[in-house]
Amino acid sequence: MTKALNIAPAGGKLGVLLVGLGAVSTTTVAGVMAVRRGLAKPIGALTQMGTIRLGKRTEGRTPAIKDFVPLASLDDLVFGGWDIFEDDCYEAAKTAGVIETPLLDEIKDELSAVKPMPAVFDRQYVKRLDGPNVKKGRNKKDLAEQLIADIRKFKADNQLDRMVLIWCGSTEVFMKEAPVHQSLAAFEKGLEENDPSIPSSMIYAYAAIHEGLPYANAAPNLSADVPALVELAQKTGAPIAGKDLKTGQTLVKTIIAPGLKARLLGVEGWYSTNILGNRDGEVLDDPDSFRTKEESKKSVLDYILQPNLYPDLYNELHHVVRINYYKPRGDAKEGWDNIDLFGWLGYKMQLKVNFLCRDSILAAPIVLDVALFLDLAKRAGMSGIQEWLSFYFKSPQHAPELYPEHDLFIQLMKLKNTLRYMQGEELITHLGREYYD
Repeated sequence: MTKALNIAPAGGKLGVLLVGLGAVSTTTVAGVMAVRRGLAKPIGALTQMGTIRLGKRTEGRTPAIKDFVPLASLDDLVFGGWDIFEDDCYEAAKTAGVIETPLLDEIKDELSAVKPMPAVFDRQYVKRLDGPNVKKGRNKKDLAEQLIADIRKFKADNQLDRMVLIWCGSTEVFMKEAPVHQSLAAFEKGLEENDPSIPSSMIYAYAAIHEGLPYANAAPNLSADVPALVELAQKTGAPIAGKDLKTGQTLVKTIIAPGLKARLLGVEGWYSTNILGNRDGEVLDDPDSFRTKEESKKSVLDYILQPNLYPDLYNELHHVVRINYYKPRGDAKEGWDNIDLFGWLGYKMQLKVNFLCRDSILAAPIVLDVALFLDLAKRAGMSGIQEWLSFYFKSPQHAPELYPEHDLFIQLMKLKNTLRYMQGEELITHLGREYYD
């Protein structure tokens, strides 16, 4: 056993600030409130229902994760956030149409108390949305300072001990790293000069990290995944993670692709199409926002299958991703995959997957887990990129000299080994020779 990290206790209240009170955020907030009242179970949340093996298999030590590491209690969470619409969380949840009205009505008073602050928003970056509840400022530096003032006021008003901030807003138009992103000094100059390479999500990321808050990005935007904001995170001690929550189709890919590669089955084609009708689908109907999402979804297979190491199996892979806005579906997304395989002697096979899922139902427990784990990281003194949270993201942040790990099962092993490391427990390698030598 190694020495455990000195983790500050999880006492007091934890503020969870969400950017965008749309389907994902309201499903998260309403879900936590329902679980707290005993009206539902926190299914899908590793922090609430997951276990972790400690020591040898023969020892029988498998505590719940929430009993093993000091996580904030659901009873201590206080929710707030920003949105371009003025609806409170109850009205926004009804509009989103994910959670049925009878359950929402049981928590109506508590849910209605969560009212959005005016948002930083610019249609230049999300072309299919517009709303009245938007901040005005002299420049982007002024807008960032308004967000910092919001953060500080929310903390004081709610007597919070700690806070985390998660971008749950819409997918912004596709952007690549620019000179303004290369250093903190360049970035702060860019805020003052209204540099167009700084979208709204980066202003939120800057405000959160400036205040030392843990920050996560649930969308595929660059957001905090640039050198300037990584530099700021190291300076202020803020843990950061992202990008793009791994929910429907990509979750299935990261389960199936490692299995095909493990058996050395070749893949010559993988066609993926999605239909969804929520606000996310409407935003992704814009080609520039879709390209951001497409880059996030398409990179997964390349990193899992490693065609550079297995050219005979994956070098000719034709990977196509389509997302279509189809209003009647609402939040009930359908992800359809056709996979063209080949096996022994090159004989061809096919695998077809039709995943009829609920986008926000899959996303909500991830938002909760990421918030609680980032708060844990902060209390453990772990600043900067938290690669151990890759398990939750389609396009995980990582050190620039590394390739990202996309295999879901390796990601889960990394996450649990990080928790063992925090508590000074022996890391699990699954070698197992000690049972036979």
